[in-house]
Amino acid sequence: MSKRVTIDPVTRIEGHLRVDVEIDGGRVKKAWASGQMWRGVENILVGRDPRDAWAITQRICGVCTTVHALASVRAVENALQLEIPLNAQYIRNLIILAHAIHDHIVHFYHLSALDWVDVVSALKADPDKASALAESLSTWSGNSKHEFRKVKERLSGFVGTGQLGIFTNGYWGHPAMKLPPEVNLLAAAHYLQALEVQRYANKIVAILGSKTPHIQNVAVGGVANALSTDSQSVLTVERLMAVKGWIDKLDDFVKNVYLVDVAAIGAFYADWTAVGRGIVDYLCVPDIPLDGKGESFALPGGHIPDGNVGAFKAIASFNDEYFRKGVAEAVKHSWYDYGAGNDKALHPHQGETTPKYTDFQDDGKYSWLKSPTFYGKPMQVGPLSRVLAMYAAGHEPTKKYAGATLERVSAIAKAQVGLDALHSTIGRHAARAVSCAVQVDELANQWNLLLANMGKGDLKTFNRPVFPKGEQLGVGFHEAPRGVLSHWVVIRDGKIANYQCVVPTTWNAAPRNERDQPGAYEACLVGNPVADPEKPLEVLRTVHSFDPCLACAVHVLDTEQGNAITVTAR
Repeated sequence: MSKRVTIDPVTRIEGHLRVDVEIDGGRVKKAWASGQMWRGVENILVGRDPRDAWAITQRICGVCTTVHALASVRAVENALQLEIPLNAQYIRNLIILAHAIHDHIVHFYHLSALDWVDVVSALKADPDKASALAESLSTWSGNSKHEFRKVKERLSGFVGTGQLGIFTNGYWGHPAMKLPPEVNLLAAAHYLQALEVQRYANKIVAILGSKTPHIQNVAVGGVANALSTDSQSVLTVERLMAVKGWIDKLDDFVKNVYLVDVAAIGAFYADWTAVGRGIVDYLCVPDIPLDGKGESFALPGGHIPDGNVGAFKAIASFNDEYFRKGVAEAVKHSWYDYGAGNDKALHPHQGETTPKYTDFQDDGKYSWLKSPTFYGKPMQVGPLSRVLAMYAAGHEPTKKYAGATLERVSAIAKAQVGLDALHSTIGRHAARAVSCAVQVDELANQWNLLLANMGKGDLKTFNRPVFPKGEQLGVGFHEAPRGVLSHWVVIRDGKIANYQCVVPTTWNAAPRNERDQPGAYEACLVGNPVADPEKPLEVLRTVHSFDPCLACAVHVLDTEQGNAITVTAR
């Protein structure tokens, strides 16, 4: 007999996501992913100066703020075919990479690890044995016996008061939890250490971006950072040396803790390499431009159809026609209305954002998210798509870290685990860790490139934009931590005539499209095991593996009063 389970809201994510699953025979038979708030930023932008768009769009979200600012300025620059100075590109790249590393560390340890780690079980662990295990896997300085004893005492203190604090409301003792007590203690210790380490990435973003969240330094045409080799009032070599120190600390944690933990935990959950496969059409865009035009990139991107890495098709530049022509959005099952009818998808440059709310309709409209497609097919985006695309493109650092991670998992699991295992719930975590290792190496490389260019005497950071009469179309894409982000702008006589944001969680959490094809969440949940429908931990594991950010995909609307809130300046 089938049972309907509704999880609303899904927690440990950004924004409001509802997931409904129909469970039959202990497995998910059908799923619905529903964004529960409306995003109206596109309508706010119409008629405004294109140079202001980045400051507004990055307020879509309080977590992935830098990504919208960068995609937005790239969109306007693309419309104007405006080249930016090399220094501006390097500074943007440093911000992008530091933000991504922060995002990956926080996602694994603080947003999803507790789906796999039983903190209460850690109280049964022998701290000395946990330390010996950790030291056998890496040289991380935080793996000492003293550190693990201290963490166990801290956990015992939580439990002794009857309150688990930050570990409250976990599925402790759930039959799907498999880790031995010592591994649970190891993971809990690294969870707490990661709270400190993630600050280093945020410091880099704050120094280079003027603040975080919501950076203040970007502009259409470059960045506002003034460079100098001696003045203390601007971005100096001294400040950049502090940035290098934080890069080194991040490198140590990512290589000796994050990568190791993902492999160790993944090895104990090797059966989850057969869960959560779903959509295997992957889309990733290139990023970290090495020139001012966006024609050469440190990290490649492209499209992989049907999971066939050998059929990879590269996306080459910011002007790539293959990408520009392939994206469309449908609203057949979304709370929107297209004037010409909802039976066809629209290209973002012709996109419409007209809300039309109904109740939740299983076979009708049930989400505030649109349904993006690439040449008519739903895609999976995110770190798994990124790693597979870079691997297919022959990117050597990706091949190195992916190979080493799979070898480590195989050694711990005592069974051979290959690249195909990445097409799964647990594989998405492995791919995110591999991506993070690649990005921390590239972060150091971009730092070196910036210093070398400054050493040549080049201190330029901005080229002034000029807005001609008539109409210009632009797209700014960015491979954000959660996947492909693109901003599409139509500029008419110097003002925004249309603006559409197609964000990673819109791709992955999309409702069924105009052909009734499910999005990545819905497809990946089918077949998921569910041991206890009253405690659907396994459903959360697969959803959390994507790192949902619904605030980026949706925003808020009051259907009765029109405005959700009115703020009066005094």
